[in-house]
Amino acid sequence: MTYFILKAALSGVLIALISEVARRFPGFGGLIASLPLISLMAIIWLWRDTGGDIAQVASHARATLWYVVPSLPFFLILPALMEKGVNFWVSLAVASVITIGLYLSAIWLSGRLGVTFGQGQ
Repeated sequence: MTYFILKAALSGVLIALISEVARRFPGFGGLIASLPLISLMAIIWLWRDTGGDIAQVASHARATLWYVVPSLPFFLILPALMEKGVNFWVSLAVASVITIGLYLSAIWLSGRLGVTFGQGQ
């Protein structure tokens, strides 16, 4: 349980740090947020937790790629809607719903292309 709390605390501190930097310097905050820091931490945790299971870590990294790609339009849709005067919460909801649809499309497409992510333990 201590290990889980450590992982959660480190992840939370990273997110809080990014939001504080973004409050002062939006561009720099965006740069930090765009780095795959959370993915890197997750890969390190997974590597440690699985005893260095190469197949599982590789599968996780591949799955992450398939989910990063459909998430990118979110970062175009959200600001575009807000800049057009759409309420923040409505913009966030619309961008999120579209992103969920894109995720579902990526899952469908990856299956049609025979992409597999391995089996969890």
